[in-house]
Amino acid sequence: MNSSFFDAQSKHDFQKARNRELWKKLLSVGRQKNLSLLNLEEVRQLIKPKQESYKGLQVVPIKKIVGSEGRYRDFSRAFLPKYDYIEHRWVPINTAHLKSEILPPIKLYKIGDAYFVRDGNHRVSVAASQGSPVIDAEVIELGAEVEITAEITIDDLKKKVIAYEREQFFKEYQLDGIIDRDDLTFSATGRYGDIADHIKTHKYFLDLERDTETPLREAAKSWHETVFLPIIVTIQTENLLALFPGRTRADLYVWIVRHWDALKKRYGSGYSIYSAAKDFTRRNKYPLLLRIGWFFKQLFRSGRGDK
Repeated sequence: MNSSFFDAQSKHDFQKARNRELWKKLLSVGRQKNLSLLNLEEVRQLIKPKQESYKGLQVVPIKKIVGSEGRYRDFSRAFLPKYDYIEHRWVPINTAHLKSEILPPIKLYKIGDAYFVRDGNHRVSVAASQGSPVIDAEVIELGAEVEITAEITIDDLKKKVIAYEREQFFKEYQLDGIIDRDDLTFSATGRYGDIADHIKTHKYFLDLERDTETPLREAAKSWHETVFLPIIVTIQTENLLALFPGRTRADLYVWIVRHWDALKKRYGSGYSIYSAAKDFTRRNKYPLLLRIGWFFKQLFRSGRGDK
């Protein structure tokens, strides 16, 4: 067969793959099914791998390739092409596949039971579209303390990382029995470092009032009772959570403390955290529509040159 036949067949295959991607997208509407590839950099930021090891050439199931280092926007979770401009690179690779030419192995990162493309996204897409169950790949494994499976979504991963961080935090500071774990539940990663800093700061001030050093567990209990819980009471009394859907009481606690730090820089170190909590409440209690209206009012005034 001449090359024009293979080129025509490859263009036809690309259009079939594009149509399949469009149909999958339409069928997923309303099903809350995530069809996107995972962004490797986002995953790295969440799990913070501490080591990597070269695993050599392997045969990898294509269904376990769930993300990409640089092309996660170009292909669906099934590695179907999402945009027409991909055709100019996709078609020659598919032509080589149809001619049974040997293509170089792709390069993958492995995290847990999932794989991410370093190099070879179009080759994965062609192999997946042609129904190949496996593909040859050079693999580098990234160490992860959080379990990752091929079915995981980025939201699932965030929840796993938050749960892992909470487990490590409670274990390190021996907080079970003095603080309810449900009190310290966050909607974002990296918050337990803030709490650790708050406890250590509280311990510092307790130590200033005593002749002996305060045990960390005792300082944590004191912080929870005298700092954390009063702010939580304010959050509940003012019904602040209603203004921040999807957030937790602990999220708002951290925000209020950050707000307090900003107010202390403005008004002095004597500004109390309870005043900061009230000020945070006052600033955020206006209904969203009123705040939007105020914004456009100020924008209109500035446009007219009002002083």
